[in-house]
Amino acid sequence: MTKTKRRRPATRSSVRRILVLHGPNLNLLGMREPAIYGRETLGDIDRRLARLAQAYGVALECFQSNHEGALIERVHDAKAQGFAFIIINPAGYTHTSVAVRDAILASGILTIEVHLSNIYSREEFRQRSLISPVVKGTISGFGPKSYTLGLEALIDLVK
Repeated sequence: MTKTKRRRPATRSSVRRILVLHGPNLNLLGMREPAIYGRETLGDIDRRLARLAQAYGVALECFQSNHEGALIERVHDAKAQGFAFIIINPAGYTHTSVAVRDAILASGILTIEVHLSNIYSREEFRQRSLISPVVKGTISGFGPKSYTLGLEALIDLVK
């Protein structure tokens, strides 16, 4: 007769926490350039991520800001708040923000960069990411699915 171990219920401290950061103008999803970014809203993306996170047994918090400093503060606070991972769509800050890049690097938190569009097939100024060199990986070009692929990649990394 084989004994099965009973799983203890997850406590807040034992649950892996993931912070999802959305950069500027992503609050306009569904209305802004739907031919490029699609018709899904940011709320739709956040709800899908929350359902997937629940299925995987991880805690997820989403935050969007159009302000560089607010995103940097969330990265700074993430470790102290118990976040083990970050998924970030830095949006326009991808190409311009050394400060967001440095915050991610300084945090020491495993981070995945995501983009709705394929930044490498767009305008020349969008083809360079200041963020990519300091993250585990980048997923781009799959629309809202880029976020779920990012979450699934994190789950696979920690298995």
